[in-house]
Amino acid sequence: MNLKRLGYFVTIVEEEQITKAAQKLHMAQPPLSQQLKLLEEELGVLLFERIGRKLELTEPGKVLYEKSKHLLNQYEEAFMEVEEVAKGMKGVLSIGTVKSCFSYVPGRLRYFREHYPEVTFRIKEGDTFRMTEYLRNREIELGIVRLPVEMDDFSSIDLPAEPYVLVAPKKWSQKKTISMKEVAELPLLLLHRVKGRGQYELILDECAKHGFEPTVVCECPDAGMLLSLAREGIGYAMLPQSIVEFLLYDDLQITQIEDCFIQTEGTIIWLKDRYLSKAASRFLETFQQPQMT
Repeated sequence: MNLKRLGYFVTIVEEEQITKAAQKLHMAQPPLSQQLKLLEEELGVLLFERIGRKLELTEPGKVLYEKSKHLLNQYEEAFMEVEEVAKGMKGVLSIGTVKSCFSYVPGRLRYFREHYPEVTFRIKEGDTFRMTEYLRNREIELGIVRLPVEMDDFSSIDLPAEPYVLVAPKKWSQKKTISMKEVAELPLLLLHRVKGRGQYELILDECAKHGFEPTVVCECPDAGMLLSLAREGIGYAMLPQSIVEFLLYDDLQITQIEDCFIQTEGTIIWLKDRYLSKAASRFLETFQQPQMT
C-alpha cells in the first residue's frame, strides 16, 4: 500500500464513479480500476459495492476512507511545514468569512501585502455553518464566523462583541435611536444561517422578551444583500454594527436600538488537529494586536 494508491481510492470515493475519478485524476479508467483491484487484493476485503451506476463503500471501505483522508492530510501538512522551513513564508492562505465579519479582513490583507508580499490569498464566503464545513474539509485554514458555534473540533480567538443596529433609507427615518417597542411595528430583514441556530434565533428570542413576535419580511445569510434590500425600501435590516459601517450607503440611516440587550459576537476558528501554515499563524497574531482589532 502507498499514499498514491490511497489517493486514488479517496478520489473514487468522493466521485462515486471510477469514470469520473479517472477524469479528475487525468488518467485512463483501466489503470485506475487496476489500482483499486490491487488495493482490495492487498487488504483482502471488498471496498465497494455497486448500486446502479454508483459505487457505495462497504463497512471496511468506510474505515479505510476515514484513515486515508487523515493520512493524506498529514502528508500534505508535513510537506507544507518542510517547504516553509526551506523557503520561508510564501504560498496561498485560504480564509473563510461570513459577510457580517468581512470588515476584519481588508486591513489585514493590506498589512500582509506590505509585510509578506509573497503570500497570496484565497477567500471563501458563506454563513457560519458553511465555514465550519469548509474547515473540516480543509478547504480553508481559518474561518471568521459569528457565534454560536459548536466548538468541539475548533480552537478560537474571540472578537469584540458589538450591538445590533437598524438600517433603512434616510427618507423613511433619520432617527438616531429607537426602542424595541417601535421595532415591533417595523418590517424586518434578518440574517439567517443555512443550517443551525444563529443570529436569527437570538433576535427572535430578544423580541419575545419584549413581548412581541417580529414581522420578518426577508431572511437571508448575506449581510450585503440585506443592506441592498433595505436601500430599496423592502424593510429595516437588523445587523451587526461593524458590517453596517463598513458597507454603508450614503442614503441609508443607522439607528441604534436603545433597549436591545443582545450583542453579536464573532470569533476566528481553526481545526484543533491541523498544522497551521506560518501565514495562518501570522494572520491570527494580527487579532491580538490592539491597532488592528
